[in-house]
Amino acid sequence: MAEEGAPRAARTLPTRMIVAFGHFWWEFLIGDTPELFVGVLVVVGTVALLCLDHSLRTLSAVLLPVLVAGLLGASVWKASRNRPS
Repeated sequence: MAEEGAPRAARTLPTRMIVAFGHFWWEFLIGDTPELFVGVLVVVGTVALLCLDHSLRTLSAVLLPVLVAGLLGASVWKASRNRPS
């Protein structure tokens, strides 16, 4: 396998394809805001854990939009705070 610092031409085609595939998904899912990716994982994980208990499924159905709205609000607040005046 080629080293990290190896020139592109030294990498085999399958290696270049795997690296490109990984870069695509990193940029698509994480991009410029990794905190949103982590927030989505936390929200989905929390709701999934609540759904494991049958008696908490209604709570999870109510909590999901609340958590998503909170994540969206936090994202907008952070973006407005970082905006140059």
